[in-house]
Amino acid sequence: MANIDLGLSGKVVLVTGGVRGVGAGISRVFRECGAVVVTCARRPADQGSDVADLEFHPVDLRDPEAVRAMVDAIVSKHGRLDVVVNNAGGAPFALAADASANFHAKIVALNLLSALTVSQEAHRVMTAAGSAGGATGGAIVNISSVSGHRPSPGTASYGAAKAGIDSLTQSLAVEWAPAVRINSVVVGPVKTELAEMHYGDSDGVAAVDATIPMGRMADPRDVGQAAAFLASPLAAYITGAELLVHGGGEKPAFLSASTAENKH
Repeated sequence: MANIDLGLSGKVVLVTGGVRGVGAGISRVFRECGAVVVTCARRPADQGSDVADLEFHPVDLRDPEAVRAMVDAIVSKHGRLDVVVNNAGGAPFALAADASANFHAKIVALNLLSALTVSQEAHRVMTAAGSAGGATGGAIVNISSVSGHRPSPGTASYGAAKAGIDSLTQSLAVEWAPAVRINSVVVGPVKTELAEMHYGDSDGVAAVDATIPMGRMADPRDVGQAAAFLASPLAAYITGAELLVHGGGEKPAFLSASTAENKH
């Protein structure tokens, strides 16, 4: 990244959930590109984290008034908001039949509706005529998941929400062009500090790595670099797109189950 100028220097970038895991990786990449990175989450970065020095806003993204106040505070301080990366989300494992309606509603609210709320507020300030610094449009990148494109057992409401994110991305791209571009990054398994919690011990992580054509899970930087590209002037004509960042996807199960000699 150091030898490639993405044209993001000085841009004001909000990364939701930008202090841990994938979000922290996204924040690091934008900072390396010279952007002014602002993060938000329910709680700040852990002490000693290399993103703990970034501007941070504690906010519940499911609260529209809190989101508006945060966006207004960012514009008041920096004069504008150029890029939003809707990364905040996630879900614990819970079988659909066992989880309560309230549980499912909260998962959808966090993974779908909060991204819509943040996008609405970003669009408001990105297109406001005469705003501080002069609003000239902007870019929004939604972090989606392969869970929205294939079965997601144990996280059914999460997968449904991510499918909604990709549909939302396409609709907003049409409604908001040409002032605001909006794209999604469809992410496969990512190796974060919580990888062993999700996949078991180191052997479990290695076993998941082996199922991916590229031979490894994504690093948070892989997601950050994809998001930075989509937010940059290099992607000026790209909107309503889904960029797959999944290392080639998942090998079809029939290949390992087949007894035929030809297993290409």
